[in-house]
Amino acid sequence: MEQKILFITPPFTQLNTPYPATAYLKGFLNTKGFRSHQVDLGIEVILDLFSAKGLRALFADLDASDAELTENSFRIFSLRADYISTIDPVIRFLQNKNPTLAHSICDRSYLPEASRFAQLDDMDWAFGTMGIHDKARHLATLYLEDLADLITEAVDSHFGFSRYAERLGRSATHFDELHTALQSPETRVTATLTNLLEQRLQQWQPTVVCLTVPFPGNLYGALKCGQYLKKHHPEIAVIMGGGYANTELRSLKEPRVFDYVDYICLDDGEAPLLSLLDYLAGQRDRDGLKRVYARTEGVVTYHNQNRERDVPQRDTGTPDYRDLRLNDYLSVIEIVNPMHRLWSDGRWNKLTLAHGCYWGKCSFCDVTLDYIKRYEPLTAALLCDRIGEIIEQTGQNGFHFVDEAAPPALMRDLALEIIRRKLTVVWWTNIRFEKNFTPDLCLLLKASGCIAVSGGLEVASDRLLERMKKGVTVAQVARVADGFTQAGIMVHAYLMYGFPTQTAQETIDSLEMVRQLFEAGIVQSGFWHRFAMTAHSPVGLHPAGFDVMRIGPETGLFADNDLDHNDPLGCDHSLFSEGLRKSLFNYMHGVCFEFPLRNWFDFKTPPTTIPPTYIEKSIRYLPDNEFRPNAVAIWLGGLPGVSILEVKKGNKVTELAELAFHTKKSEWVLETSLPVGAWLEGVMPKLVIGEEEPYSLGGLKADFEAAGLGSFGAFMQSATWRSLRQNGLLIV
Repeated sequence: MEQKILFITPPFTQLNTPYPATAYLKGFLNTKGFRSHQVDLGIEVILDLFSAKGLRALFADLDASDAELTENSFRIFSLRADYISTIDPVIRFLQNKNPTLAHSICDRSYLPEASRFAQLDDMDWAFGTMGIHDKARHLATLYLEDLADLITEAVDSHFGFSRYAERLGRSATHFDELHTALQSPETRVTATLTNLLEQRLQQWQPTVVCLTVPFPGNLYGALKCGQYLKKHHPEIAVIMGGGYANTELRSLKEPRVFDYVDYICLDDGEAPLLSLLDYLAGQRDRDGLKRVYARTEGVVTYHNQNRERDVPQRDTGTPDYRDLRLNDYLSVIEIVNPMHRLWSDGRWNKLTLAHGCYWGKCSFCDVTLDYIKRYEPLTAALLCDRIGEIIEQTGQNGFHFVDEAAPPALMRDLALEIIRRKLTVVWWTNIRFEKNFTPDLCLLLKASGCIAVSGGLEVASDRLLERMKKGVTVAQVARVADGFTQAGIMVHAYLMYGFPTQTAQETIDSLEMVRQLFEAGIVQSGFWHRFAMTAHSPVGLHPAGFDVMRIGPETGLFADNDLDHNDPLGCDHSLFSEGLRKSLFNYMHGVCFEFPLRNWFDFKTPPTTIPPTYIEKSIRYLPDNEFRPNAVAIWLGGLPGVSILEVKKGNKVTELAELAFHTKKSEWVLETSLPVGAWLEGVMPKLVIGEEEPYSLGGLKADFEAAGLGSFGAFMQSATWRSLRQNGLLIV
């Protein structure tokens, strides 16, 4: 019998774009000739609940119940007619299908308002330079969050737009609480979920259902789907995989999980799924399974005798976004953090440049797990092939490269290939702030469509950065961030506090570093994360080596990832969380730089030991301008028109070459000697990114000196060279 596979993303991940796991696996199965479909039940449940029909049913349920509501929820219930009449136009507006509604939303007379709108005092501050549509999207988002508050209070306490019952899935060493919750009566949310699931089952008649669980916040939704399938369609095989299983379920022993699913896969899903499909078709036995948990005679068994290699990244196929309702996702603006806005506003095609992390040393990261430790880059040509196919599939050219840390060399090659193929791409990604991101490389990335990068500054302390094996210094981060900012690329810094042995002094000094980075304007966005010790990181595996002690949780039969620890040499990190948050919020708005750091905290803190010009001096310092041996010379501008200019000084007439360049915004003129002008006219076409291999810097030097123009080193000190470098000549 032919296998028919249905991939499901359970509620909830993101409102604005589909999580890519199902598209990746569907693309892979396309290469193997399997028939598969996919559905994002997260967005489908949201669109069903947040519709006139859905709200009528919700308010009718509330009307029929005798539940007591808080003052805020009662206000929403009292305004139910206004919510029912406005919800469909608002949803269409957030889907970019009803743009003129922005005017009505912004005049504050159209939408009913509850408690979420109380935070609007600083709206002009946050959105002052933004357009009416951005303000309207923010107001519409608050309107949805008001309704979500009502649902959470009176309908389903587990509800959340981007996570569902996350608390139950996070650090769930035991399965008891999840199991109990799954036996609870149906709510309006779970009934909607299973109703939509049944519709898709009837539409596609699958023999296998695959549930992707990337986060704790969609584990409960996945198990609800599995529970429904086991009860109503026991003939369908149910497989679960994804990031949650890969990190949390590596020591799984809990048999009750298999009341809801048949199999759980670990790590990259392609090879395990292929082995399972062969097994279900009777083409291999259980010994042929790869990284698969199953329950056999009541006992959880891990099957991994299969020694076949994982599918190389070049053979995984192009992610396939077909079946997904790409035009129905919601562009929301939850908070004004500019990088967080990229996560929630606009639809991004997700793609990976390389499997794993090319650095793979950070002591707080899960570097022992396959998704980090096995580094396997793709080629720029193959990536551009896939980019082109996805643009053709989706009609959208926005890309989020979801790498752990995008490799600079591959980013360079990809940028060159994007420009060579004349692809229009808007993209952003995660990086390490390493020295190979030169100002010239930043300019090349910008020219290829890069709009933002995020990277880990983590604890802005050189001692702790060295201890966590980050491989960067604060000064280096500042220089790299400055290069991206000067190129017009937004920079988001992941910030960390509470790393083992971090003192109060180091926390205050880190805050001072962050203050200076924002004051200098070289970082535009940031977020403080509290250090979390995980089971698969070097800190979690060897806590004594980092001067901390694991104190819990006790080992259970279900999940194992987040670890409780005691940090006897460090300060009380929890004291600093609110002050760090408040200060960063203000710095991102460009204010309060002059506030003494102690003002952010309600307890005594030490004065900073960081000089007030530390970051300023760091970005003024430029290392020796030594180019890599394999560096190439790139000309990003157009080719010049060349004419001869006569310059008269007294009785002496000198002929100069005048090269006129036209840019997208203006024009500029370069005057140089006739021999150099003639050489430039001949060589510049070779520097334009085209069908030929990029011209190496060594080739440019040889060409210059073969033309009898003297020392290329001396030419690189000339005004002509400086003018070319300032106007589009890159060495990358």
